[in-house]
Amino acid sequence: MADRKLFAMVATLIAIGIVLSYTLSTYITILFETNEFHFAIRQLLFGLFSLLVIFVLAQMDSKKHLNILGFTLFFISTAAMIAMPFLPESLVPAVGGAKRWIKIGGFSLAPVEFFKVGFVFFLAWSFSRRLGYHGGIGIVAELKRFAPYAVVFIFAVMMIAFVQNDLGQVIVLALTLVFMLMLAGSSLRFFFFLFASSVLLFLFFIFSADHRILRIKSWWALAQNSVLALFPDDIASKLRVPPEVEPYQIGHSLNAINNGSLFGVGLGSGTFKLGFLSEIHTDFVLAGLAEEFGFVGVAVVVVLFLMMLQRIFKVANRSKEPRDYLLSLGVALLLAFAFLVNAYGISGITPIKGISVPFISYGGSTIIAASIGIGFVLMISKDVDMEGKKATRVVKEEKNE
Repeated sequence: MADRKLFAMVATLIAIGIVLSYTLSTYITILFETNEFHFAIRQLLFGLFSLLVIFVLAQMDSKKHLNILGFTLFFISTAAMIAMPFLPESLVPAVGGAKRWIKIGGFSLAPVEFFKVGFVFFLAWSFSRRLGYHGGIGIVAELKRFAPYAVVFIFAVMMIAFVQNDLGQVIVLALTLVFMLMLAGSSLRFFFFLFASSVLLFLFFIFSADHRILRIKSWWALAQNSVLALFPDDIASKLRVPPEVEPYQIGHSLNAINNGSLFGVGLGSGTFKLGFLSEIHTDFVLAGLAEEFGFVGVAVVVVLFLMMLQRIFKVANRSKEPRDYLLSLGVALLLAFAFLVNAYGISGITPIKGISVPFISYGGSTIIAASIGIGFVLMISKDVDMEGKKATRVVKEEKNE
């Protein structure tokens, strides 16, 4: 039997996301002259479809179907990302110079969301076959066996960072790759080597685009006063950003969080959703949650999210197959890093990256892709549960003898 508690936690998070899609989209519905329930209804449909996806996947046999589904997801999403730059503008509209969505009917599909889950499956499958405990083989030998994955990852980086102009997704994928590699048996030294390489790659992408430099300056303009207070005046003056750089989004996000205080201003009573924070029901959904439901509301979501991750880690820990172990961990890491990158961004700890909160932010691709990952974990959890029953039965038989 699949993990019912995990399913219930995900369903609860999806329900919270539907409520927030309604209450936080007030200004957007007025601006675009749509029905006040427009985004809530769409998110409800996305949520119901996602739950159906989870339920169907949970009924399948991981030994028979997981590889087929995982490879299908990986190759189709990869093909879609490759094809996007060559598709006509009517199918793949350019928004801000980036092509991230494929329009199908009245919906927009983001292939990168599905690619992340497919990429994690590919890593889990391949790591379980090729890698293992490093056994002191040396960093050069580890680099050689990591090389094929580096090629795939660099390709993904080129497609996501340059074609789709989405550095946030690259960060989530890079962190997931590095931690999965360590959990698959690489040495701690190689882990730090890859982590340092990822940081350097991140800095390269920041300084390769003017809009990313401006975003860093905008974030630093807000954080600099508290940080530079620790430095001597002559050094602080050189690091200070000119006052004309306005941290518009981060400033309003922090004001929304502060306005919510402990219990929030109440459902539907938030003010920063009224044009102060653009797309608050997507990237800044946690700021909207904090204003209307306060610290208590955010704490409830965080606790639910942590409990969900704990159930996934429990499935991973009890899995006997290396592929299942790594895949479960990879799904948990994807969800955790996406949540952290978003939460750190809206609270001003790090620059904003435009990453959605899994199951909470408005958007079909994000919620469906995350649900596929959860469905894979629930598929695996059935085998874990069956193994536990077998072990219990063996112990009872031994006692009876």
